[in-house]
Amino acid sequence: MKAKERPLSWSEFERVEMRIGTIVKAEVFEEARKPAYKVEVDFGEFGVKKTSAQLTAQYSCADLIGKQIVGVINFPPKQIANIQSEFLLLGAVGQAGAVTILQTERPVANGLRIA
Repeated sequence: MKAKERPLSWSEFERVEMRIGTIVKAEVFEEARKPAYKVEVDFGEFGVKKTSAQLTAQYSCADLIGKQIVGVINFPPKQIANIQSEFLLLGAVGQAGAVTILQTERPVANGLRIA
């Protein structure tokens, strides 16, 4: 990302539905081109949603279960191999593309909006 890109307006930011969810299922995504997991997350009143996440460099499936994460839930669905991705799991991308997931500091209700 370039620092001189067009600034995001406040109204544009408000349209992004970043919500808290708890990972309830994670399994190896065999069909993915790059190493990834199929992840299901409970977003409370917004339901359980699934996605593909390239988290294999830092997490095992067992490590992920029960973690509260931040996800963007209002992107249109996206086909990734044989699953329909329903949200974007947010994380910090480090060296060699290793992703560290964004998590809550302490437990909160699933579905809470990030402000």
